[in-house]
Amino acid sequence: MPRRAKSVREGRAVVGAGIGGSAVAHFLQQHFGPRVQIDVYEKGTVGGRLATISVNKQHYESGAASFHSLSLHMQDFVKLLGLRHRREVVGRSAIFGGEHFVLEETDWYLLNLFRLWWHYGISFLRLQMWVEEVMEKFMSYGQSAAMPAFAGAMSLAGAQGSLWSVEGGNKLVCSGLLKLTKANVIHATVTSVTLHSTEGKALYQVAYENEVGNSSDFYDIVVIATPLHLDNSSSNLTFAGFHPPIDDLQGSFQPTVVSLVHGYLNSSYFGFPDPKLFPFANILTTDFPSFFCTLDNICPVNISASFRRKQPQEAAVWRVQSPKPLFRTQLKTLFRSYYSVQTAEWQAHPLYGSRPTLPRFALHDQLFYLNALEWAASSVEVMAVAAKNVALLAYNRWYQDLDKIDQKDLMHKVKTEL
Repeated sequence: MPRRAKSVREGRAVVGAGIGGSAVAHFLQQHFGPRVQIDVYEKGTVGGRLATISVNKQHYESGAASFHSLSLHMQDFVKLLGLRHRREVVGRSAIFGGEHFVLEETDWYLLNLFRLWWHYGISFLRLQMWVEEVMEKFMSYGQSAAMPAFAGAMSLAGAQGSLWSVEGGNKLVCSGLLKLTKANVIHATVTSVTLHSTEGKALYQVAYENEVGNSSDFYDIVVIATPLHLDNSSSNLTFAGFHPPIDDLQGSFQPTVVSLVHGYLNSSYFGFPDPKLFPFANILTTDFPSFFCTLDNICPVNISASFRRKQPQEAAVWRVQSPKPLFRTQLKTLFRSYYSVQTAEWQAHPLYGSRPTLPRFALHDQLFYLNALEWAASSVEVMAVAAKNVALLAYNRWYQDLDKIDQKDLMHKVKTEL
């Protein structure tokens, strides 16, 4: 089908409607005002890696399942949108070593601490103190983070408790921000961004395709808010007309498969022949077995006051995370029987260390790659931080407020203000 006539207008474009794209649309409107036109391109569903899967008319998280208590931007978004934290349904955890549980949580906090000390010695306390120190520095200025230690600390922060989720589904944050911003969501795949200029001003032509055909529009600010994978169709996005050329943005990501299994757990595999006696709702693993990483008896995104977690002998919805899709034999290992299996495959996070340098954050005067910061650490809060910085940088560049960009002695000013 032929490409339709191009339109020229002043506006902002965001490629990707995950948490990064939704947040940057919100922050752009905060800075430029409510009358700014923002087009958000999304080839899939709004929410990106914040997604749900329906099982028996109930929805369950299939993407990012929870946020840390120090995710302050996410906390602010929830308050702004009038959303609520999901009611916590307590469940005990354990670590499985392939043949038996190497560590089991009890209902007694002091006993859990003693078991951690007995199993890991003083190391677990040192680890916790180190993670807390890194998180405090990140909350203070979020600068000068060593790699890949910072990414490791961010991932370990989620293992320390104080986690929360959004009632109704975490993806409501994304759809809520876009609705609040009155963004124009265009369901299409962006194929290229081409640099043009008129009267000395840079304009970016965004070409895209959908079920109707091929089309394009012009914008004065463009934010790429989707990861550019080597093994993902979004990597087909090309950049033209830039000197020097824009390339080498792609990278390898760690694939993760989430399987939602509605069935009966095979508790005998974990050393409990009687399923009624199986006490755990969350199972972590060591290096063995290698075919799955975590196994959780999960709750739906809407939890009523009368909701109770399924008993171990009952059919429940279990969330299995694995590096590859599970074979039927592996499912039969974990479950006595099951009614359904639904999967979601994610490029979960960058393979840290696979790139010699981080991708560029500012690709051109008003063209930004928001997900470049994901190579420092991949988390919802980091994407929100990147979104706020992109919006602020675009605003200061637009009004040529250069004193607020690359300030001299910035780190010294920040430290003395804290």
